Amino acid sequence: MAEVSHAVFLSYASQDAEAAHKIAEALRAGGIEVFLDQSELRGGDAWDQKIRREIHDCVLFIPIISQHTQERLEGYFRHEWKLAIERTHHMAEQKAFLVPVVVDGTGDQEAFVPDTFREVQWTRLPGGETPPEFVTRIQKLLSGESGPLPKRTARKPVVASRRSSLLVPVVLAVVLAAVAYLLIEKPWSTRTSPPAAFAPPPHSVAVLPFVNMNGDKEQEYFSDGLTEELLNSLARVNELRVAARTSSFSFKGTDTDIGTIAHKLNVGAVLEGSVRRSGNTVRITAQLINAVTGFHMWSETYDRSLGDVLTVQADIANAAARALKVTLLGDVAAKIELGGTRNPAAFDAYLRARKVSSSAGGDKDFETAIAGYTEAIRLDPNYALAYAWRSLIYSNIAGRPATGAPAREFLHKQEADAREAIRLAPELAEGYAALGRFFGAGPLDFTQARENFERALALAPGTARVLVMSSAFLALMGQFDEAISAARRAVALDPLNGDTYAALGLALYGARRYHEAIAAFSETISLDPEWPETYGMRAGAYYMLGDFESARSSCESEPDPRMNQSCRAIVYDKLGRHVDAENVLAKLKAQLGDAGAYEYAEIYAQWGNRAKALDWLETAMRLHDSGLLNLKIDPLMDPLRKEPRFQPVMRELRFPE
Repeated sequence: MAEVSHAVFLSYASQDAEAAHKIAEALRAGGIEVFLDQSELRGGDAWDQKIRREIHDCVLFIPIISQHTQERLEGYFRHEWKLAIERTHHMAEQKAFLVPVVVDGTGDQEAFVPDTFREVQWTRLPGGETPPEFVTRIQKLLSGESGPLPKRTARKPVVASRRSSLLVPVVLAVVLAAVAYLLIEKPWSTRTSPPAAFAPPPHSVAVLPFVNMNGDKEQEYFSDGLTEELLNSLARVNELRVAARTSSFSFKGTDTDIGTIAHKLNVGAVLEGSVRRSGNTVRITAQLINAVTGFHMWSETYDRSLGDVLTVQADIANAAARALKVTLLGDVAAKIELGGTRNPAAFDAYLRARKVSSSAGGDKDFETAIAGYTEAIRLDPNYALAYAWRSLIYSNIAGRPATGAPAREFLHKQEADAREAIRLAPELAEGYAALGRFFGAGPLDFTQARENFERALALAPGTARVLVMSSAFLALMGQFDEAISAARRAVALDPLNGDTYAALGLALYGARRYHEAIAAFSETISLDPEWPETYGMRAGAYYMLGDFESARSSCESEPDPRMNQSCRAIVYDKLGRHVDAENVLAKLKAQLGDAGAYEYAEIYAQWGNRAKALDWLETAMRLHDSGLLNLKIDPLMDPLRKEPRFQPVMRELRFPE
């Protein structure tokens, strides 16, 4: 055994004290010296010196990872982690020094830890319960009988077909990031140790795309749309945890087995089925499978008219809940039918529009989706969901560079539809999210925007798209804890959707936590490499960390998008390529005119030309540029914050405290 005062340093968040004590007691019972900081008053020079000495002298450093360490990014344990990583830089076999331990259900995709921690195997000790095998392994590591901890293996990324267009249309001219964040979670083990048991959250379920039994590709919109509506209905039931659409639909057309899908989505059950439509008659077959055992839990076939689909959704939700042994609170049918329609033609038009808007990326797609929602509303003027979704599409158009009458027209339509959706269905979260987007990007009334997003979150805490939109806005208001929490819930519900990681990256970036933001945005890039703006986001992280050459390379990967042009203008100037920077800015001005005022202010601020930056910022104020939504947290605007002309702008915007 190594002869040091404390062979093992155990680092933990205060909320994990009970688990840490269990691990320490088990190690001490095995004759291992453990340092476990139990001081009530952490911090100060004396504490810092003691911690530095202990970490310098220990043989093994055991960081405890949990949901608490994800929520607290400034805890004292983070300081300990940093010191441990600094020490590894001076060690011949640095990875053998680290033995990360997870004490709850935190997964690799949810864990924001230093990259060095990701390069070794992790141990899972739920609640701190420590088996003898772990103690033996630590003894061998301390005595030198065991080699370095095995490295973790890389995970192949799962690529979604296209990104959703529903991330809040916020343009931070340069946002974030990417480093390798594609390492799969592997439990610590020896050759004889079994893998950690699959332990998904209780009452968790994924809804796979129902099979189109008509055999006609033209009917795919109907089977997909019906599946999505069922998924959304289940997500409204607070007692259930439902994987979101993008992640569930990523398996469409594959031969992936149920067990693999469940592991990737971290769910305990999978709902699958088929749809056959004949005119206004539909046959829906559904079955619920226990993902742990592989056994069928429930199955049923429904032959109904198209107008009775809402009732079928409620029946399936109730049956699934019973099979999962969930005690439902309130009127489930009322939640599921909220904002819907019993008009078959209106429902059909709505499903066609949803099919387009789920992957809309250009003006033509937006026009097609709007036409579909408009037709649904014409057929059923009380169709609240159609109003809410049309409002969200209008907000995407209104967020594009434009000034004058066209922008005002779309903003007016956006507001009118959102208010009508709420009038028709006062408990519809999508209506409040749409109205929140209007207030945030239109009149720049951030107080009302926040109230509406908070209302949406309260109504739909289990809906990933609401979590994403709300997180992005809360981050821009500086409410980073709430934003990060909402984004993490979205990631857990929709782990194969780049938008969820983009929202998380935005929140972390705004909080100036660039390395964590890098991890989140690298996952966005791996999931959706065809989303060109993410390369500008990654460049922004490199830029803020001072790695200007990497920022340049990333900017140039996809040079045309608006964000990436702003990125190049800023980075070229920092690299001394002033003529190139001026040329990029001139091209951007030719494309956008005054509609790019906020971006120009960012560029000039980073160039050090504060007078011109303030001129363009005042122009952005005059035009109600939606980019002003970023101003409270935008690091690119930091050079202006002490300028006398900057203060009136902040006062006029009236950001909530």
